[in-house]
Amino acid sequence: MEEYLIFIAIGFIAQLIDGALGMAYGLTTITFLLNFGLPPVSASAVSHASECITTTFSAIAHQRFGNINPKFFFGLLLPGIFGALIGIFILTHVAGKEIRPYIAIYLLIMGLMILSKAFMVFRPQTVISHLSPLRPFMIRT
Repeated sequence: MEEYLIFIAIGFIAQLIDGALGMAYGLTTITFLLNFGLPPVSASAVSHASECITTTFSAIAHQRFGNINPKFFFGLLLPGIFGALIGIFILTHVAGKEIRPYIAIYLLIMGLMILSKAFMVFRPQTVISHLSPLRPFMIRT
């Protein structure tokens, strides 16, 4: 029972981070799961299985608001599938102890990239029509 509560807490924390940043669910869950001693294959499987659920709800929301660029989506579809297959192959054919340091380096680099985005300055964009009712509540800079 304790392990389930740990997994729920990890998922909750990861979803909070993902909701705030719009990214890093997998990065957060895999980092925590590896630190709790799960083998890389299991950590990846658990993270991606749960991410399927959260991503489905996110995709539904984006579709409802018209935030999907079909050209961009289909341009990423095949490379994404190809990358996933390569990742599965590597994780299932390399021993966990051998690949763990490489995963740690990859997670560190991705974490630094996400943190660097926190300090970037983005130009304000115009408010789109379905957000117009929120205009009085928006912070002016």
